Amino acid sequence: MCFPATEPGTLPSRTLEFEGCVNFRDLGGYGTADGRMVAWRRLFRADGLHKLTASDRAQLIELGLSTVIDLRTLDEAAQRGSFPVDDVPVRYVGLPLTDVLPATEDLPDWGEAAYVATRYGAMVSEGGHVLTEAIDVLASGGSLPAVMHCSAGKDRTGVLSALLLAFLGVPDETIIEDYALSAAAMGRLLERLKAEYPDAVDEVVKYAPAVLHVVPETMEQFLAELRLEYGSYAELADFLGVTGSVEALRASVLVDA
Repeated sequence: MCFPATEPGTLPSRTLEFEGCVNFRDLGGYGTADGRMVAWRRLFRADGLHKLTASDRAQLIELGLSTVIDLRTLDEAAQRGSFPVDDVPVRYVGLPLTDVLPATEDLPDWGEAAYVATRYGAMVSEGGHVLTEAIDVLASGGSLPAVMHCSAGKDRTGVLSALLLAFLGVPDETIIEDYALSAAAMGRLLERLKAEYPDAVDEVVKYAPAVLHVVPETMEQFLAELRLEYGSYAELADFLGVTGSVEALRASVLVDA
């Protein structure tokens, strides 16, 4: 496996630039409470990966990508397309974390951090079996490097990414900072969606509150609610039935800082 070269003494870039997606990031480099670090170029998070160009596909091959976890609904995958497994041979795993997208009448509420945090909590309580399967997949042999993605790369992907980092021992404040990094990409995503659906720009704009709203307070409240509901991340892992997978994942992605 080969990795993009970096200058001696410099860290890899957390944000990876692609032509066909706007929110592709590395979860590596984050320190854990026990003094270790998440290895670079092992776990990635992203928005939709159905518009990748030839250059994008070549970059993913160079990264040695092994697994793609698609958290979008079945309708999203059917309408927009899926990861190009014929061009980038990977293990593609479709795991819809929600059955449907937010209803139009609910969209204004997605501008409120408390509401969004509650919806994230519902993804855990109602979609726990999906999160369990995703973590089991990532912990299985030969699955890494892997990328998890949805359409925007901030909500469903944000929930799974937060759980992974929490289970790996990354402090809450770092998880919150990672979540907030999606804000920079959301304006570009909205413009891309307008270009993709020129005959439905008004409909796309209706979704703007859900697409654009990324604030640290959302993840801060979500994590606080997890602790209140489950007690600790270890207890949450036990609830999801992934304690063994978490240990395997820690062994495969944590390195000395």
